[in-house]
Amino acid sequence: MDAHKLVKMANEIAAFFESDSDPQAVADGIAGHIRRFWDPRMRRALIAFIDEQAGAGCKPTVLAAVAGHRDSLLPPAD
Repeated sequence: MDAHKLVKMANEIAAFFESDSDPQAVADGIAGHIRRFWDPRMRRALIAFIDEQAGAGCKPTVLAAVAGHRDSLLPPAD
C-alpha cells in the first residue's frame, strides 16, 4: 500500500465531513467511512504510517478520527 495515497484519500474524506460544525461528528464520519469502505490492509497501513511518521501530511481531523476510533478501525488479530 502506498501510504501517501492513503493519506491523500483520508484527507479527501475528511474534507467532506469537515462541513459539520461538531468535531465529534466529523471524527465519527471519517472513521465510519474508513471502517465501512476501506480494506483492512488499507486501514492497517494508514494507522502504521500515522504511528511511524507522526501523522505527517494528515489533516488534524484524520488524526483525531484515527485516535478516537483506533480499536474499531484495526481488524481483529488472527
